[in-house]
Formats: sequence, structure tokens, C-alpha cells
Amino acid sequence: MEISVEKLKGYIKKLNNAKVLVIGDLALDEMVYGDTERISREAPVLILQHTHTKYILGGASNAAHNVAKLNNGQVTVLGVIGEDYQAQDLKNAFNEAGIDCESLIADKSRKTITKTRISGSCSHSITQQIVRIDRQTNAPISFSTEAKLIEQIEKLVPVHDVIILSDYHIGTLSNKIIESVMNTAKKYSKKVIVDAQKDLEKYAGTYSMTPNLPDTQKHVGFYLNSKDDFLRAGKTLLEQTDAENILITCGAEGMVVIEKNEKYTHIPVFNKSKVFDVTGAGDTVTATYSLALGVGAEPVYAAIIGNIAAGIVVKQFGCATTTIDEILANVPQIINVEI
Repeated sequence: MEISVEKLKGYIKKLNNAKVLVIGDLALDEMVYGDTERISREAPVLILQHTHTKYILGGASNAAHNVAKLNNGQVTVLGVIGEDYQAQDLKNAFNEAGIDCESLIADKSRKTITKTRISGSCSHSITQQIVRIDRQTNAPISFSTEAKLIEQIEKLVPVHDVIILSDYHIGTLSNKIIESVMNTAKKYSKKVIVDAQKDLEKYAGTYSMTPNLPDTQKHVGFYLNSKDDFLRAGKTLLEQTDAENILITCGAEGMVVIEKNEKYTHIPVFNKSKVFDVTGAGDTVTATYSLALGVGAEPVYAAIIGNIAAGIVVKQFGCATTTIDEILANVPQIINVEI
């Protein structure tokens, strides 16, 4: 089936019209760089001479960053931070990206989710990661923090067009939080898009979700090797969540959209080129897909926009973002999908 390129471009040009709320496990990627000097006398480890530190929005924060680059910062984040210095670093990163972080809930019993990557290089060599340090609290959020989040959900959901639940399973999205989002979104006719890796049945009431192929296979308990397999898996997820559609991302094999009427659409990868880094590509898909749905695009058209955007960011290192102009420049002249 051939897709209308002009119609697709029309949706892309309107991506900056939707206002988005991102709720989930907000994280900061702290990138520490240095030059290798010598081996320490204290232990057989490298000594790095620190050169610079870079802060990047990771986890659910990366989804928000992708949205902000496309809709001129019309995005609000809601999640939990600690009372530590990383919390201020995360807020600074949000402010620099033009993201509204005024609704964050501080909880002194929790750590601000931070992934510190220490990388080094020497003369005539590339920079390589040496070690990663994770700071996070894996326990579920407290009842008092949960109540504060629910209070913010009831205020924020009505004034946004689309809500993204980005679950990295670090404790923010409790069952009560999910229930509150779904009930409030239904009350105000808002679309909820879920990006999660497991326990997909918890998100009953969502409009759509964007699991990848391995997570989908693990959830349904069988491999997806054919159209019938995808339809069977999609039917399971649609029945469990009462979603309108499911977008399954399949890496180099593209994407598959399954809709309630058992409509199957396979979208191939466009503009294939050398992949440098797939880090954060799933967040890019979720962000662009959600924005497109928010401006009225049909699920297949929204998925194609997400597909094109992901093809742009995988050519860059780290959690990258893209823009409306870049997406428009990468739209193929002819787009065919399999139904």
C-alpha cells in the first residue's frame, strides 16, 4: 500500500501544535571525560586527568527532550527527584532544554536517577567508556510521594494534549499512579501513550503503547516470525489493555502497527545507513509517534514519522534528538507499507 507523502508531510509540519506531559522515571546521564595518564601505584587502575563533564537527559527525560525539540518546548515533566546535588543538575538540564520541570516532586528518601559514565582516551585513540555508576532507588515510591504525584496528575493532564508514560521500572509508575493517569485522561478525552519494557497488562486504558520486539515476545510467550504471529500478539495486548492500537518496534526490520480491527501494517526502515548508536532511539520513536497522534495523525502515519525520526538519531552517538526540518528532509519520495 502506498502512503500519501503530502499527507505525511502535513502531519510532520503540525508536530509543534501538540502539548505533551511526560510522566515516569526521569533520569540524568552524567558523562565524565578524561585523558589517560598512567597506571595508579595504589591499584592496577587507570588514572584519568579530567577534561570535562557533560549532562544529557536520559530515561523518561530523553523522551521529553525529543518532544521539546519538535514542539518548541511545549512539554512538562512529572516525576520524582531526590534532595541531592544531582537533582539540581537534572533541573538545570531540563531548563537548558526548555522543558517545564516545575512540577517535580522532591523526596529526600530517594536518589535522583543518575547514570554516570566515565570515559577516557589517550593520544591517537578514540574515547572509550571505562565504567558506569548508577544512582537510583529501586523501591516503590512512598504513599506520601504517590499522593503528591496524583495531585499533580489531576492538575496537569487536563491542560495537555497527549500524556506519555515512560516506565524504566525504577519505581515511579505505581499501580495507583497509572490508574490515576488513565482515569483522568479518560475524563478529559486525552490520549495516553505507554513506553514500557514489562508488565504491559498494567496499562489498561491506554490509547497506544510502543513495546519493542524482544519485550513483546517475552510478554506473550512466543516468537513473532510471521504476520499471524504479530496479529496474535497484538490481539493479546489489545485485549489486556483495551488500547486502540499497538506499535511494535522491530529494529532493522522496521515496525508493525496492530489496530483493534485486526488491521496489520508493516513499515520498513527508510533511508537505511550505517548505525552508530541506538541509545535512546526508542524514546525518539515514542516522542514523535505521540506528537503525531496528538495532532490527529492515523496510527500508521504516526508510526512512519517515528520511523523516520529514529533513522536520524541512530546516526549520532548517545541520546540524540531531531527536528521537524530534519524529519521533512528525510521523508522518502515514495513510501510503501505491507498490509
